[in-house]
Amino acid sequence: MKNDKQVAEIVEINKKVPCEKSVHQQIDIMQAYTDAHRVNSGASTVRREIECLKAIYPITFRHVEESDLVVGRTDVLPVGFGCVTSVGGVGHYCTFSKLNALRSQTDDPADLSRLDAIEAYWDDNDTRSIFYEEALTPDTFGKFVDGKYGAVVTARLSGTMLNYGMLVELGIPGLLEKIEASRAGHPESSEFYDVMGECVGLLAKVVRHHVGLCEEAKVGAGATRIAQLDRVEDALSNLLVRKPETLIEGIELCWLYTLIAGVVNYGRADVYLGELLSHDLDEGILTEDEGLQVIKSWFLLIDARHSNVNGRVIVGGKGRPNPQAADRFVRLAIEAVRQNRTVEPQLTLRCYEGMDDGIYQQALECIGTGCTYPMLLNDEAVIAQVRSALNVGEEAARNYVPFGCGELVIDHASVGTPNALVNVLKMLTISLNGGIDPFDGVDRSNGVALLPPSEMHSFEDVFNQYAALLEKYFDDCARLHWHSYEVMNDQCDFLLTSLLTDDCLDNGKAVLKGGVRFLGGTNETYGNINAADSLTAIKKVVFDDGAYTLDEVVKAAAANFEGYDGLRQALLDAPKYGNDDACADGMATRLHDFICKTVRSTGEAAGFHNYGTVLINNQVNTEWGRKTGASTDGRLSGMFMNNGNNPQSGADHNGPTAMLNSLLKLRLGDHAGSVQNIKFSKGMFATKMPVLRALFESYWRRGGSQLMVSVVDPGELEDALVHPELHENLLVRVGGFSARFVALEPDVQQEILARTLNE
Repeated sequence: MKNDKQVAEIVEINKKVPCEKSVHQQIDIMQAYTDAHRVNSGASTVRREIECLKAIYPITFRHVEESDLVVGRTDVLPVGFGCVTSVGGVGHYCTFSKLNALRSQTDDPADLSRLDAIEAYWDDNDTRSIFYEEALTPDTFGKFVDGKYGAVVTARLSGTMLNYGMLVELGIPGLLEKIEASRAGHPESSEFYDVMGECVGLLAKVVRHHVGLCEEAKVGAGATRIAQLDRVEDALSNLLVRKPETLIEGIELCWLYTLIAGVVNYGRADVYLGELLSHDLDEGILTEDEGLQVIKSWFLLIDARHSNVNGRVIVGGKGRPNPQAADRFVRLAIEAVRQNRTVEPQLTLRCYEGMDDGIYQQALECIGTGCTYPMLLNDEAVIAQVRSALNVGEEAARNYVPFGCGELVIDHASVGTPNALVNVLKMLTISLNGGIDPFDGVDRSNGVALLPPSEMHSFEDVFNQYAALLEKYFDDCARLHWHSYEVMNDQCDFLLTSLLTDDCLDNGKAVLKGGVRFLGGTNETYGNINAADSLTAIKKVVFDDGAYTLDEVVKAAAANFEGYDGLRQALLDAPKYGNDDACADGMATRLHDFICKTVRSTGEAAGFHNYGTVLINNQVNTEWGRKTGASTDGRLSGMFMNNGNNPQSGADHNGPTAMLNSLLKLRLGDHAGSVQNIKFSKGMFATKMPVLRALFESYWRRGGSQLMVSVVDPGELEDALVHPELHENLLVRVGGFSARFVALEPDVQQEILARTLNE
């Protein structure tokens, strides 16, 4: 099925800054990229990719801004190369909606004609469009994220974490030497190594370009600003001849590489930058405040990319070679996010027994200001989870990192991109209606023979039919996910990602072509807790109490409960997950175990080293909820679904301890990531910190994996709905990412507002 260009490629929560280049200049660059792709259509994929990259770098970099202490800003055009849709697209991409938007910005017939020609070319050559044409179906599998489907698929390479430690250790000259040393063992991959060398040459060209941009920025500047730019320019010049020796050099090398690689997560920054910072502090090159200002500047550049649900910077945790030096970076990083108060980076603190308690306390106090960061992960639980879910040993598991909304991978050694998504709640409504989606009347049974509700006579009939439908979809998801890798391999190699991914150079192969150490994937599931609560309500109201028949309940939900107030109230009164209720939590655990084990087995059968469920969330729980019919937990048609593995917003009534107790019952070892969002008042953080610490530490000791905390004043969110201009800096956790509350869509705001506020 052809790519439906009317379905948006990405929902931008934080709008990008306007392009610095004129429409005519943008078209020139996109034309050059298109020509490079066309001219090299008969060449190898590595040759075509490097020639295309040369067409967009360094020309798409923006000028240095007045406040930049670290430099490197890019314009992302509607045509180019990337890994994810949040900053451009996937592989050789065309973001058709953005290309079309350019038409309204010019009335030049020649430019409009060129735009038409560019679009026509990419209709046949956009990487995701090629995949969509082979994978999509009219009724079962839609384009990411088309909410009318119960399952959607995509082609992308999300969550790649580069080996910045190797980049810092080798620098540009050392990286060239490593490429040549690796070449000797793989004479059959000569062109691969040739192009890898050209990638390093492109990086050097980008560095030299920024030396020139610094020179331009000095024109008309004052003495203080010139001194700042001289420091950056000296750092850039040094990078051309040796490896980094200072914090600014390390950040600049890693940052500029990141931008041309198109990746949007930044790994264990305290590991690869901590020693450089310590060197600068000890040698008097930087004061602590100067170091803080440099880190703040880098973090502001990360935020300026507006990668929506990405931008992870991970600090802390076990497995760091020099924890003392790393912790010096951690302290400044926490202070930087407190002062910047931006949506990105998503600073993530790995906590562990024996860590510096001062850092833990600093993190809690930072969260208490309402900046949502750092997110807290518990190494004692997550390392064991990673060993099981990702099928790796202890040493690799200690080097875990969460990316995006919380999916887990091994830093610079694995792939875990979520290229399939399933609306678990919609699947239940389809199963209960004999294969027909009650929201739009479309048959989405996917070839599974499903009984009508009148022919299901026990709860086990209900559950087993639902399980059969889920299993068929999960199996197809894994197969299509694997095919997304095949399609991407036919089109490109993700050269700059491959260069800094473990084993690619040693194997002489690109990341998805046998290069990466652990080739895995993930399936994002949504509405899990609504589905579990719906099953709990059916079991109680229909089969335990006998108050209504299953047919009556299904008909009431199909009518969005209009005229069925009493029945709906009975469903709402049934036990709900999030209250430490054995019945509701037991059902959630049963469904969770089935989903996780089924996803894992279907993925392994498809060829993945590891394949796991991720119960993470962006705003899709709300977007998908808009096109999901009423459910038997009492939820109305079109209403948001639960967030991640959290209770349905507002369904937890017994306090934070009970809510956390419910979370603890979902087994960690079978899934590859989740989110635990919880909301507290600022007053509680200000006056009851010992109580909060005790609550959190009890949760950690009993196996809790992570916490993502929003801290707001009572009534603050409500007032922001009425007076958004007064709350521009009000930050909240949405799912696995943060956002400015006033920038969110109204129903996403309502979902966050409905969450229980613990005071």
